[in-house]
Amino acid sequence: MGMFVYTVKRGLLFLPMLVGVTVVAFALIQLVPGDPVGILLGDSATPEQIALMRYELGLDQPLLVQFTTYVTNLLHGDLGNSIFMKEPVLSLILERLPATLELAFGAILVSVLIGVPLGVVAAMRQGGLVDFLVLVFAQLGVALTVFWLAILLMYVFAVELNWLPAINRGVPLVVAMKALLLEGRLGPLADSLSHLILPSIAMGLQGAAMICRLVRASMLEVLGSHFVRTARAKGVRERRVVWRHALSNALLPVVTVIGLQFGNLLSGAVLVEGIFGWPGLGQLTVGAISQRDFPLVQGIALSFAVLVGLINLLTDLAYALIDPRIRV
Repeated sequence: MGMFVYTVKRGLLFLPMLVGVTVVAFALIQLVPGDPVGILLGDSATPEQIALMRYELGLDQPLLVQFTTYVTNLLHGDLGNSIFMKEPVLSLILERLPATLELAFGAILVSVLIGVPLGVVAAMRQGGLVDFLVLVFAQLGVALTVFWLAILLMYVFAVELNWLPAINRGVPLVVAMKALLLEGRLGPLADSLSHLILPSIAMGLQGAAMICRLVRASMLEVLGSHFVRTARAKGVRERRVVWRHALSNALLPVVTVIGLQFGNLLSGAVLVEGIFGWPGLGQLTVGAISQRDFPLVQGIALSFAVLVGLINLLTDLAYALIDPRIRV
């Protein structure tokens, strides 16, 4: 019952954030310096063309009327139409969103699978060679830029070694999983993962370095606590002390970093998707900005903000699952 009440309370706190995000997304067009229609059509546009475009975008209405219409359309699932693609913005976003989420969760998985074990091992070997090497990796991981690392990975593993494909997405992961579970075909999954490995590593390695350093610091603090010494005094095996007692208590700050890292991954996806030709929201964002497709930019900004808000909500719920005291 405590978890249910906590979930409801955190969900209610999500609503003011949603209202604020809606206002900011609406203000995007209003804050563009100059007349957005004049910027869109260029200097050669006639007054009649500008007036027609303002009418089509609803910019000829008072500001309050524009906002009311925008919110009403949002409640009906209407984000407007793309100026250049002539398609509903919501359809374009939903078409590209799975690819970006697939890449973001792949990067998160890389960060956790690399960062957590290295952090634990470094804490257990504090002051030794292993600890030194892990700290060097963590320092390099934080210092390396995603752009440079993506190009390096592509050159080494795709161009020189020819182990992995360099560009494109391959078979969508959901489709590949269905083919494996329903038809027993492993080929689509292998194709999907082979395309996913390089961009996931490029996006996730920096997060792995941050998680590694944080896990090491948290583990060193927890390993010196009274309950760990008590468990060792009772004869509990060292592996159980480390992975069951110490790590579970050191994970709370790690969950915070993972939640924050997801927002950074969405912004980093713009670069990585461009390098690897990944057909996600990043490439769609670049195209919308370069074409000054304001309704599409507005819809993508709103989608990114809602996604980050949902991840933060899930992070809060994960806190309560890891440490029940937070529910009180």
